[in-house]
Amino acid sequence: MVKQMLFMDPPAHTRLRALASQAFSPARVEVLRLHIREITNRLLDAVQPKGEMDIIRDLAEPLPAIVTAEMLGVPLGDRHQLKAWSADFAEMLGNFQHNPEHAPRMLRTVQEMTAYFRDRILREKHCPREGLVHSLMVAEVEGDRLTEEEIVANSVVTMVGGQETTTNLIGNGVLTLLRNPAEMKRLREDISLIPSAVEEMLRYESPSQHTGRLAPEDVELGGRIIGKGQAVMAVMAAANRDPERFSDPDLFDITRKENRHLAFGYAAHFCFGAALARVEGQEAFEAILRRLPNLELKPEHLVWRNNLGLRGLTSLPVSFHISATVS
Repeated sequence: MVKQMLFMDPPAHTRLRALASQAFSPARVEVLRLHIREITNRLLDAVQPKGEMDIIRDLAEPLPAIVTAEMLGVPLGDRHQLKAWSADFAEMLGNFQHNPEHAPRMLRTVQEMTAYFRDRILREKHCPREGLVHSLMVAEVEGDRLTEEEIVANSVVTMVGGQETTTNLIGNGVLTLLRNPAEMKRLREDISLIPSAVEEMLRYESPSQHTGRLAPEDVELGGRIIGKGQAVMAVMAAANRDPERFSDPDLFDITRKENRHLAFGYAAHFCFGAALARVEGQEAFEAILRRLPNLELKPEHLVWRNNLGLRGLTSLPVSFHISATVS
């Protein structure tokens, strides 16, 4: 984990980010938009005739799982295993300090992921295929290359980040729309508002709730002294409901102006996969609103993930009524 850019400071973080983020530039991600749209529609094709679906199982999990596998450049058939590892690793990122009894399982997961990506690196040397793993292997900045350990570590963190938070964005967003029918009606009537709506979903129900930091030096914050080396939990979800920053912060408003939320973090550690998550979210919600009219939450008890850091549902059953002309 110490080789993952998530846990690094400059200059080591700057070096790693420069090498890894080349694969996730907004321009490169935008090229993928049509392909992401095709994947989304294919997933909805499988459930639309039924008149009901589980948003998490049928769309919010498989969409980022497929996209992430393709971005990594690994066989698409491996996505189910990658998702299982990702879910385990996410529990450590969000909850590990509260569940020490999970340590043996986490260690096994990390060992299996490490072995998997070492094998992928070996295969890439003999039979290269386009994707992040290969990009990290050949990436070079001023003659600097990544070590194998760094490639493995950052393939893992990209795999987890690419799946868990996007799943939460889609699931939380659909639930928020269902709980705010006037805003959902507004969005159906003006699909051009989707980019703005996605930003509001990210603010209103932040997929990633908090992040940890160590103070590099003594600092005063909010009238409190934080000592050098002291651990701090920055609760991004609370910042996103800060009344000093957002007017009427508990109101879900898909046309909110000046919506500079912290759902993707801030500054040097701003999520380098943000552009991809935004495109996946935008395409998912456009397809849902276009193809699934009369969307309703099925009367079942909602179950949230047992994760303090990653807020999302384990299931979101919905029903809808379609006519023969809807496609």
